Amino acid sequence: MNNVFTEFSTNATLRIGDVSLLKATRADDAKELYTFIWSQKEAVSLEIDGVPIVIEPHHIVTLTPVQQVKLVAEADAIVYQFDREFYCIKDHDKEVSCMGLLFFGADEIPIVALDKTEQGKFDKLHQVFLEELETEDTIQAEMLRMLLARFIIKTTRLLKLGSQPVADKHHNLELFRSFNVLVETHFKESHSVSFYADKLFKSPKTLSNHFAKFSKRPLQIIHERVVLEAKRQLTYTNKTAKQIAFDIGFEDPSHLSRMFKKQTSLSISDYRKTINPS
Repeated sequence: MNNVFTEFSTNATLRIGDVSLLKATRADDAKELYTFIWSQKEAVSLEIDGVPIVIEPHHIVTLTPVQQVKLVAEADAIVYQFDREFYCIKDHDKEVSCMGLLFFGADEIPIVALDKTEQGKFDKLHQVFLEELETEDTIQAEMLRMLLARFIIKTTRLLKLGSQPVADKHHNLELFRSFNVLVETHFKESHSVSFYADKLFKSPKTLSNHFAKFSKRPLQIIHERVVLEAKRQLTYTNKTAKQIAFDIGFEDPSHLSRMFKKQTSLSISDYRKTINPS
């Protein structure tokens, strides 16, 4: 059974279910999703960006929104998926953020092994997830975020203890990850593609050509990160739109307003009303 949680105010999404979620990822609503695939008592055969990979029983593999995954055969596995608005909009320690070790922070696909002790711990956490998905109240979203953060922290710790990543030598993907990490570090400093291209020793045109396979332009990634930060501050602070614009690096607040409206189809004031209806 698949469970889908959607937060009314932000349209943030968390999905927990079986491998059928992988079939829907690209087709249902075009959401860009971070994905955990947790094999159970049998191996899971996948193609990740066209490369065959077998996930042995009781292992967890982590995938970013830019990676294309295809299920080769039906298998017993648990799948967790979430979008940036659900988890990345919150402040997290760098190691467990959306640019952390499990995601764009690694040059290879991380696969984490669970021994019997860890299997029990993750099984209990999964049951709490399922119980919370059935508890509809005003703090449900926050509880689910806390549980996802715990899942990510536990998985990150195990990866650091010695689970082996799967080699992934696709140059475009390595460049994409490096670009995303740079944007995460400098998005308040610069909103220009040329700034990041210089740091990667590429021309803006070359950078765009490398990104062609991901159907996302470098400038789009910068703008999405800027708007995500604007959403975070609108949701979790009392700053004015002008203060937020200055904090994100805009000398003219109207530039952020136009970017926000283009990305979300809402003005900043209308967005704030959706998260604070009163």
